[in-house]
Amino acid sequence: MKFSSVIALLLLTLLVGNALAVGPGKVLEFSKSSMGKVTFSGQIHKDAGFACNACHKPDLFPKMKQGAVAISMNEIYAGKLCGSCHNGKVAFDAKGNCNRCHKK
Repeated sequence: MKFSSVIALLLLTLLVGNALAVGPGKVLEFSKSSMGKVTFSGQIHKDAGFACNACHKPDLFPKMKQGAVAISMNEIYAGKLCGSCHNGKVAFDAKGNCNRCHKK
């Protein structure tokens, strides 16, 4: 009985995790910026070779839930949050490339 309960819990965890994930064809939209909305595509990041856990870790984006972390350009420019990769070394630099993310 215990084994089947563990298996059921594991399957439930996997299903819930997949429901929250930004999978292929899905996009998160952040529309509070006066610079224009920002969209996040899980597919683009996956195609670039990044797994979800590259960003979803305790010191970066600990929860896979939109709005769980306040994002600001000051934080990004300081090399935090999106800026930990979007620094011109790992991925395009956020500085000077506003229209790569912000769409009016």
